[in-house]
Amino acid sequence: MKGLYYQQNATALEDMFFLQEMDNVSPPSDYHVKLQVKACALSPINTKLVSEVMLEKESVPVGREVAGVIMEVGSKVSFFQQDDDVVGILPLDSQESGLSEVLWIHEHNLVLKPEKISWVEAAGAVRDGLSAYTALHFLAHLGPGKSVLIMDGASPFGALAVQLSQHTGAMVIATAYNHEDKQYLEKLKPSLARVLDLSKSKVDLAEACLEETGGLGVDIVIDAGVILYKSENSITKSQPLPHKHDIITLLSVGSHWVTREENLQLDPPDSHSLFLKGATVSFLNNEIWNLSNAQQGKYLHILSV
Repeated sequence: MKGLYYQQNATALEDMFFLQEMDNVSPPSDYHVKLQVKACALSPINTKLVSEVMLEKESVPVGREVAGVIMEVGSKVSFFQQDDDVVGILPLDSQESGLSEVLWIHEHNLVLKPEKISWVEAAGAVRDGLSAYTALHFLAHLGPGKSVLIMDGASPFGALAVQLSQHTGAMVIATAYNHEDKQYLEKLKPSLARVLDLSKSKVDLAEACLEETGGLGVDIVIDAGVILYKSENSITKSQPLPHKHDIITLLSVGSHWVTREENLQLDPPDSHSLFLKGATVSFLNNEIWNLSNAQQGKYLHILSV
């Protein structure tokens, strides 16, 4: 059985991806299940993270979010039975490519697929759903009545974060990067408290959020990246990002800032402002659950929600 792989050190574009035969005749352990893949999502490969945690690997499997039917179960598998419909994410160190017809996967990386969800929807939403739930509930402690600012609310991650926040009873403000995204967000039901189009130069993010919250500030901010220095501007970015000072300004007392900016740098005045507000800063790493199995039960709970 063949799978698709990415060559880390390839220089030519045509050499980056290749098909490789996979040896999946026997299970790696008694806790693995044999999965007939019905759908696999293609998510970007974090080459920087892969090179940092898996230095010795020359190639990386492509396609880690999979949905399918269990064909066989190991002798010690307790969560699933043959013919169960499941969805899950292959671990970062997996040798198997999701872009194959059949693969072996540990039972702790799968959950049952809801009946009303299609194969494609399950595989396509599981990673962004996991990230959104992690950001809102695990890192930001979302609750009813909270005010939430979600940057790039029309992205796959942002749309799921908006829905999760509304389901909890939060007041949601979202940003858009173009007119089409703004129209999409404004049509959502229930309606958002406010949609801010950052492609408009006249929009002041901090001022708009403070106005919407009566000057109290936003309780939870989920960003999509920020501008770190005054020398940077939105023109050099693929999207019109806010400055980190704008985020700090609009935070409320006891608030949570969840950032996807892995190189975030806070100067002493920034830290002092966060200290005065009693605010916390958390980093959202999509691979947090796959880098350690210390909280495997919580990981499976999030996947199954």
